[in-house]
Amino acid sequence: MADPVAEPPPSAATPGVPRRSRIVLADLSRHGPVRDRTRTELTQQTRVGEALVRGLVRAQLALAFRLSLVVVVGLGGLPLLFAIAPSVGGVTVFGVNLPWLLLGVAAFPFLVAVGWLYVHWSERNEQEFTELVQRPER
Repeated sequence: MADPVAEPPPSAATPGVPRRSRIVLADLSRHGPVRDRTRTELTQQTRVGEALVRGLVRAQLALAFRLSLVVVVGLGGLPLLFAIAPSVGGVTVFGVNLPWLLLGVAAFPFLVAVGWLYVHWSERNEQEFTELVQRPER
């Protein structure tokens, strides 16, 4: 059953008026798709893409080594300090020996802070990599 209120299409309603045509300023299909060369090199795993990924991995590895060194020196240096200077190991704070406070209590906030720094700085490295990849070509 046909709808009595429906209007005919515009071309059928006015036979003497030309049809409207859509005008596109830049037809991209003629020139091929616009490609971002960096992203293409990453997805196709070219030499340049591999170099970019290697650079990110190298930056993350260097960050991990630096912060590991901070942990080793920070926590590993304390027993060495107590062995070299036994008088420091004999100090008591609130009735508890200093080595117990530093290695048993203060070590955990120190490790949490180093972990937070690692996450923050590694996310910054990844953000810089993403900005490099998404930067438009000139």
